[in-house]
Amino acid sequence: MARIEVSVFTTVARTAVDTHGHRHPSAAHEVKEALLTVTDSDGVSGRVLVHPDHLRPAVLDGYIRPALLGQDPLDRERLWTSLARKQRGGHGRLTDRALGSVDLALWDLAGQRTALPVWKLLGGARDRVPAYASTMCGDEIPGGLATPADYAAFAEQLVERGYRAIKLHTWMPPVAGAPSVELDIAACTAVREAVGPGIELMLDANHWYSRTEALKLGRALQELDYYWFEEPMEEASVSSYRWLADQLDIAVIGPETSWGKNFTRAEWVTAGACDILRTGVTDVGGITPAVRTLHLAEAFNMDCEVHGNGSGNLSLLGATLNGRWYERGLLHPQVDFDEVPPHLHSQVDAMDKDGTVLLPQRPGLGDDFDLDHISAHTVTSW
Repeated sequence: MARIEVSVFTTVARTAVDTHGHRHPSAAHEVKEALLTVTDSDGVSGRVLVHPDHLRPAVLDGYIRPALLGQDPLDRERLWTSLARKQRGGHGRLTDRALGSVDLALWDLAGQRTALPVWKLLGGARDRVPAYASTMCGDEIPGGLATPADYAAFAEQLVERGYRAIKLHTWMPPVAGAPSVELDIAACTAVREAVGPGIELMLDANHWYSRTEALKLGRALQELDYYWFEEPMEEASVSSYRWLADQLDIAVIGPETSWGKNFTRAEWVTAGACDILRTGVTDVGGITPAVRTLHLAEAFNMDCEVHGNGSGNLSLLGATLNGRWYERGLLHPQVDFDEVPPHLHSQVDAMDKDGTVLLPQRPGLGDDFDLDHISAHTVTSW
């Protein structure tokens, strides 16, 4: 490895996050994104979008460059393990997201060097995957996702678009009156009545319900024939999820945010805390540990659903058969998800009318960056 660089650039966004980190529609506005570029001694580069805060200069100089520079970038297992073990003494400065971004860039570099898509390097299980529509959280926007009727109307639109599965994110703080088990049940009921029995439905609920609230909501979802129930409680309490899964017929899925990478997910499986396992490149620190999690689930005859969108997660799904869907979103009736932002030439996860996403054929992760735009709008780099 010869060079590691982060370039911060400006682009345009039409969504913004609230004070609790939930994304909602917004007027078009300028935002800063960052591109991590890792380059080997032959001049071949791997690239991935990152948040500027996750790979600050101190993180690059203190952890990433000492571990990677002068090393063979194809030694991903060794490099990932070396960085992961540095987290113990990092006191939170080297996050899983930073680790995952570096791992993704190394996988992209490997694809560029071999002229193969990453999902092919991972094994190539399938070349397309069905997508589910993942909604934004509820809001107070007229014509948005402010009422159960809004969710029902949007669900009908999503089915017309080609989706055969929909996951609701319902109301969460700071929305007035949120969270509310009763309002969640009303929205889930309205959606089931709108789309009928032929569409798979899932719910990602408020993350801090009590056991009794989660049980009440889960039983209602069972009656509505929902497919899975996601993160209704604090995930640090594995015993709470075991308690919930033991009492429900609906599949409980998790964990999403629990720290501990594939090791924590093994503990959830053996504890009986979930019926469907969860992984994702931002959840566990990259493709390398996510693949381990997928195979872990397979060994227990469990599905392992991949959390979130993007080229890394799409590559995982191209390499496995025990994840049913690609999570496409976050979606909202007032946001055009298919609009291509200025820093890209095209979307990596364009969806056909039949509700499937074709795996990218471009080398590496498949992101179609407009490098000229990024270069012209770069404001700083390190």
